[in-house]
Amino acid sequence: MDNIAVIGAGVIGGAIVKSLLKNGYRGKIIATRRKIDKLKEFEKLGVSITTDNRYAARNSDIIFLCVKPNDVSKVLKEISEEIEGKIVISTAATVPLNFYKKIVPKAKFVRAMPNIAVLVQESFTAYCCDSDVTLEDKKKVEEILNMLGVSQKVEEKYMDAITALSGSGPGYISIIIEALMYAGLRVGLPRDLSLYSSAQTVLGTGKLILETREHPAKIKDMVTTPGGTTIEAIYELEGSQIRQALMKAVTEATKKCRVIAEEIVADAHSKS
Repeated sequence: MDNIAVIGAGVIGGAIVKSLLKNGYRGKIIATRRKIDKLKEFEKLGVSITTDNRYAARNSDIIFLCVKPNDVSKVLKEISEEIEGKIVISTAATVPLNFYKKIVPKAKFVRAMPNIAVLVQESFTAYCCDSDVTLEDKKKVEEILNMLGVSQKVEEKYMDAITALSGSGPGYISIIIEALMYAGLRVGLPRDLSLYSSAQTVLGTGKLILETREHPAKIKDMVTTPGGTTIEAIYELEGSQIRQALMKAVTEATKKCRVIAEEIVADAHSKS
């Protein structure tokens, strides 16, 4: 069983460690973080903790790089000798594969985009691989990423859009759930009941679409009866700009991904 290092075990990195533990991963797990006291809970569960990124990379077969995009270059240079020939899965948003390969050409890079639902092992994680990642490597990567929720291999050209849609998606859905909760409060529901029913309705609808493979429009039609309550509510929604707002949000977030990537590459060139 491969040993795994999680470099930068903050929110996402820490959630990856928890997901591996919950799924009974049998290999050794090493977690790093500058504030090592934040990792004490993992140490009690059998995870090796350290502030030494080189040590973690040297003693692992697969390395999760869970640092901020602006820190990718610095950390890669720090561990460059320890990751040659190894699989490196980076969760840093916007950073393209060729950026990693220029820094450590002999490592095998996977660019992954999970979302915050990794905290409950329900992330949608899109990923793409560089040309040195073998079929056997891809099977290992997919097995590990599926411990975080569900994963899907995509072409790299889709990664910025995926980042804007599913990576940032929990933010959009949280706004919708919050709006539904306040709607419940407005019509007299207790706060806890309103929030719980709103969140479960979103969860259940998503599961319904995934398991039935039906188009959302069909699900909508299934609950819409002539002269009923749902059509009255839908009439109000269609008069709003909710569709346009969501589409514009994803479009602008995608553009921002590209701007950030350009800034990271330009900053790296200026320091080289």
